[in-house]
Amino acid sequence: MNVYVDNTPFLALIDDDQHSAHLLTRMLVAHGSPDIAWYGDASDGAARLHAVLADINANWPSLLIVDLKSHSGANLDFLSSIQHLARQKGVPVVVMAAATDRQGRQALLDAGASAVFFRQAELDAYRREAAGIVSFWARSQRLDAVGM
Repeated sequence: MNVYVDNTPFLALIDDDQHSAHLLTRMLVAHGSPDIAWYGDASDGAARLHAVLADINANWPSLLIVDLKSHSGANLDFLSSIQHLARQKGVPVVVMAAATDRQGRQALLDAGASAVFFRQAELDAYRREAAGIVSFWARSQRLDAVGM
């Protein structure tokens, strides 16, 4: 019996602004990322992430990108709520945050972010951040991953 299992790598994006999610998705794909699944805002994203990671037969994201803007601590709050789940399942989490000082960046890293990237208003700077995320994803891939 042959069972088809889709293990195609993909990134998951949790973003509370649909326009922002669309723009980031286009920019990441333009820089060579795999497919991107938008999981919605914080509450929808958390529910979908929990459901996907609870299913041992599901294809898990190879990177989770969090870009929440509803309030200044939204990314930190979300990371704190999913930190143990993401670590336990081995899914790296990157955060898109407003430019912050070293202490703010460290708080995000302490809450479970594997890396912190900054939102940029200028297009070329935004492109560099998107390219950095794709590069981070590529470097974080397991070289021995050959299936389930």
